[in-house]
Amino acid sequence: AMTLASELIAVRDLRPGDSVGYGGTYTASGPMRIGIVACGYADGYPRHAPTGTPILVCGRRTRTLGRVAMDVLFADLTGIPEAAVGSPATLWGEGLSADEVAASAGTVSYELLCALTPRVPVAETP
Repeated sequence: AMTLASELIAVRDLRPGDSVGYGGTYTASGPMRIGIVACGYADGYPRHAPTGTPILVCGRRTRTLGRVAMDVLFADLTGIPEAAVGSPATLWGEGLSADEVAASAGTVSYELLCALTPRVPVAETP
């Protein structure tokens, strides 16, 4: 099985009306905490994945927010108070199948797996 993993590179508090995502496509309806994940479409994550695409932060299920950018994507940290800079983010892998992410993005898992770019470090595990 393949895992696409990264980490939070920043954590921000949003106020109502604040926007995030490439082009500001998600607007917070109330105060919320978000994480900025070091993974974007230049890494092979699907650019067309909508708000609500599942992601794991600190091993807990949450959702992406806004449009995926070249180098980052945004995660809702509501209900994950322990999330901080350096916290793990699983884009797909154990606990979150590539099939589920692909379905949310309107594609198939094979496309996700084949789209990873050379800038994504690869580590083989036994």
